[in-house]
Amino acid sequence: AEDVVHKVYVRIAEKNTLSLKEAVALTGIGEKKLIQMSKIPGCSFVIYVGSKRMFKRRQLQEYLESNYSV
Repeated sequence: AEDVVHKVYVRIAEKNTLSLKEAVALTGIGEKKLIQMSKIPGCSFVIYVGSKRMFKRRQLQEYLESNYSV
């Protein structure tokens, strides 16, 4: 029997967590700025999976909506 690999595509708007590149695509904010923002003490929109930084989509969007500037 052959091993069949099926790729599953999930829209960014439907994902709970985003990679750095996905967060850049969603927000239009650059990688360096998102990394800088994620290092703010008490940052509520980042979770680490091992050493991988993931962005919580809903919390990131709420943060951006509630702040005047970043």
